[in-house]
Amino acid sequence: MSQRHIVSSALASVLALGLVGQAAAQDKSKEKEKCYGIAKAGQNDCANLAGSHSCAGQAKVDNDKGEWKYVAKGSCKSMKGMSADEAKAAAKKA
Repeated sequence: MSQRHIVSSALASVLALGLVGQAAAQDKSKEKEKCYGIAKAGQNDCANLAGSHSCAGQAKVDNDKGEWKYVAKGSCKSMKGMSADEAKAAAKKA
């Protein structure tokens, strides 16, 4: 086998492994959902609805309706949380 074939095979293997890793990451994201209104101060997962911050861990108060955390899919309601649409509607009322 020529060196060119060996390099091509190695490159194809590396690319294939990268695609498998991406597929696994996408599957895990399907098992979770954003749940608004349940994050404790400093324990939110990312940006809030108001846009006043864009990073995890910057929630100022417990259970702010604009802050969210990832939870297991289907568990948000039992935690007294809201979907993104519900949180946006609640923010409009306030």
